[in-house]
Amino acid sequence: MNLLRKQKQNEVINDETDNEFEKLPRTDRPTYWLTRFMILRLLGLVYAIAFLVAINQIIPLIGSHGLTPIGIYLKNVSAALGSNGAGFVRLPSIFWFWHSDSALLAGAWIGFLISCVVVAGFANAPILTVLWFLYMSFVHLGQEWYGYGWEIQLTETGFLAIFLCPLIDMRPFPKREAPIAIIVLFRWLIFRIMVGSGLIKLRGDEIWRNGTALYYHFETQPIPGPLSRWFHFLPHIVLKVGVWFNWLAELIAPLFIFWPRVGRHIAGVVIISLQIVLILSGNLSFLNWLTIIPALACFDDGFWSKILPRFLVNRYKVAAERVEPSKAMTVTAWVVTFIIGFLSFRPIANMLSPGQIMNTSFDPFDLVNTYGAFGTVGKERLNVIFEGTMDNDSSDKANWKPYVYKGLPVTLDQVSPQIAPYQLRLDWQMWFASMSTPDEYPWTLNLIYKLLHNDHDAISLFATNPFHDKPPKYIRAVLYRYSFAKPGNAQGFWWDRERVGIWLPPMSADDAGLVGFLKSSGWIK
Repeated sequence: MNLLRKQKQNEVINDETDNEFEKLPRTDRPTYWLTRFMILRLLGLVYAIAFLVAINQIIPLIGSHGLTPIGIYLKNVSAALGSNGAGFVRLPSIFWFWHSDSALLAGAWIGFLISCVVVAGFANAPILTVLWFLYMSFVHLGQEWYGYGWEIQLTETGFLAIFLCPLIDMRPFPKREAPIAIIVLFRWLIFRIMVGSGLIKLRGDEIWRNGTALYYHFETQPIPGPLSRWFHFLPHIVLKVGVWFNWLAELIAPLFIFWPRVGRHIAGVVIISLQIVLILSGNLSFLNWLTIIPALACFDDGFWSKILPRFLVNRYKVAAERVEPSKAMTVTAWVVTFIIGFLSFRPIANMLSPGQIMNTSFDPFDLVNTYGAFGTVGKERLNVIFEGTMDNDSSDKANWKPYVYKGLPVTLDQVSPQIAPYQLRLDWQMWFASMSTPDEYPWTLNLIYKLLHNDHDAISLFATNPFHDKPPKYIRAVLYRYSFAKPGNAQGFWWDRERVGIWLPPMSADDAGLVGFLKSSGWIK
C-alpha cells in the first residue's frame, strides 16, 4: 500500500511538473538553447577526432624526424618573411615558440582532453578559445598534411562557437541564452559552404553539368568506404538522381536558410541528408560531420523539442525560465558579426567570380574562408604503391612485396575499410600524388629512405610492414590503375587493377642521388 501511495504521489508530482512546463511563457521569438547544445556537442566530437589524428600521426609527418619536419619549415617561412615575428603574424601558431616532438604531442593531447570535456557537455568561451587556437596552430604549420578545406572550416566553425557560450558558466544549459547574431553567422557559414561547393562543381566539370559525375565519384574518391562499391554499381538513373539531389542541397536549399522557420527547417533537413549520404558512401575525413554543425543552426528549440529526449527538453525549459540577459554577450556578438561581415567581402567576390578558387582563407586567423569540394571528378582511379625487395636484383623479376596502406587499395581482395571521420593523412596525400609527378611530392623520397631503414614512425603510417626482421635492399614506387570488381566475381575480388608504370625507380639506402637530394633538403645530415 505504501508503495502504491508513493507511486501515485510521484505521478501527481510529475503531472504538476509537466503542467508547470506547459505554463512557461510562450513567445513568437524562436530560441536556441537546444541548438547550442547540439552544435557544441558535435563540435567537441569533431575536435576530439581531429586531435586524435594528430596524436597518432603528427610525429611521423612533421616531427623532428618526420617526412616534412616542422623545424625546417619554420626556418624557410622565417627566411621568406624576414623574421619569426613576421612568420607568426602571417601564420599564427603556438609552435613558433616551442615545436619539439614533445610540444607537438602535448598540444595534441591537451586538445583531445579538452575536446572530451566539451563532448561531455561542459563548455565556455575560454575553453573553446583554447581549442580554436590550438587546432589552428597545427593547421598553419602542418604544411600539405593540413592543407584540406575542412581544416580551415574547423577553425572558422570553432571561432564562431566561442561566442555561443558565456564567459565562465560551463553548464550545458547556462543562464545565458545563445545570441541570435551568432546563430545567424552559423547560417551564413553553411550558406557559403554549400553554395561555394555547388558553384565550383557547376563551373568545374562537364560531368557534373550533364549529371554523370556519380558514375565515377564513388570509385575514384580519395578513400572509398565499405558501401562505396554498392553505390558505384547502382543503376545510372539512380546515380543521375543523386547528382540532381546534390544540386538541390548545394544550390537550392541554401537560398532558404534565411527564410522563416518552415523554409529553414526544410533547407536544414535537405543539407544534412546530403551529408549523411556522403558519410555512408565514402571516407571524407570529418568533413561531412563538420558541415552538419552549422546546418544545425537552421533549427530552433521548437524543432528539437519534438525529436530530442524529454529530459533534455525539460532542462532547456528550466533554463529558459531562469534566463538572465547579458548585455556583454549581446554586444560581443554584434561586434563579431560586424567583423565577419567585413571579412566576407573577399569570399563573396571569389564565389561570384568566374575564376572561383576553393578552400582558401583570406585572413591570418581563417575567420572567413571560401569552400568547395570535388570541382572535378576523375574518371579513373590511380594509386602509387611502394614496393620493397630483399633480392639483389632490382628488376621486375625480383620478389617485390607491397607496403599496404591503411585506407587506399593495394591487394585485390582488400575490402574498403570504414575510416572516417578519422583521417589517414598519408593516404590522402598519396591519392593526390598518384595524379601528379614525384617532383611535386619530394617528401616521397624521404619516405622511401625511411622505409629502407625500417624507420618505426614512417612504418606506423602503413597497415603492415612486409620486412619486419630486416629492411629491404631496394624500394620502388609503382603506379597502378584500380577499378571496382563486379560483385559476385568468381575470385571474390573487391578490386581489379592494371600496372601503368614506374612512378619512382628502385633505390637503395646508399643510392647517391637519393642521399644527395635528402641532404640538400636538410632531411638528413
